[in-house]
Amino acid sequence: MGVGIVESLKRAVAALGFAAGLLTAPMAFAANGPVDLLLVLAVDISGSMDLEEQRLQRDGYADAFRSPEVINAISGGLLGRVAVTYYGWAGVGIQIVQVPWTVIEDKASAYAFADKIGRMPLGTYRGTSISDSLAFGAGLFDAAGMQSSRRTIDVSGDGPNNQGGGVLVARQAVLAKGININGLPIMIPGHDASGFPDLDLYYKNCVIGGPSAFLFTIKKLDEFPTAIRRKLIQEIAFAPPALPREAMPIPAQAQDMSICAERPLFFQP
Repeated sequence: MGVGIVESLKRAVAALGFAAGLLTAPMAFAANGPVDLLLVLAVDISGSMDLEEQRLQRDGYADAFRSPEVINAISGGLLGRVAVTYYGWAGVGIQIVQVPWTVIEDKASAYAFADKIGRMPLGTYRGTSISDSLAFGAGLFDAAGMQSSRRTIDVSGDGPNNQGGGVLVARQAVLAKGININGLPIMIPGHDASGFPDLDLYYKNCVIGGPSAFLFTIKKLDEFPTAIRRKLIQEIAFAPPALPREAMPIPAQAQDMSICAERPLFFQP
């Protein structure tokens, strides 16, 4: 038997053994294997977020992970699996992990994650420390127990940073670790206690960052479900979804840094 044939047989046997190993140890792969995306969802639970906004925000995330579009985006990745964690944030030291790191790879795991979000109680806390929230979110990746070439913090909020360190310093520290930051500024007339009319520009220039950073803005209560779903699809998918022009996300493009000046606590509850 020729040397080339022998080597080919050896490679074939090795490949079969590797495949058999994967089939006999699926749980180890699921627990610690690589994922297409590590995603941290940081949701605003500060005092300026009234209970109606908080409910729509919470239910919007729960419904999004039940949507066929989000599930298809997950299954359409190279590995077909992502890992997500969900926490609420407000002032300095107030970050509450409501759903720990969870691997989502099919309809059942997506629904289970959605159910956990949907059961979270509503509540508000004083202060708005985006800087503290970003630092906390970046630290969560160290405890993920999984690996990915893509790591993203997605932060929602309805006011500027008014506690803790400078938001620009915190953002730079996160970006230096290769973590992308996306945003969901909430600017609903009649529900805005921050008194800050240019929150979308603030998030664009001062909060989001990274090679693929973007934000979606919510300006009406009924925009929560659609904006959250589209945002998740764009974060998870390799290619952004086709959207009408008026629904396109705003990319990161820092131009006016003066808007990033820190604001005192009385500016927002």
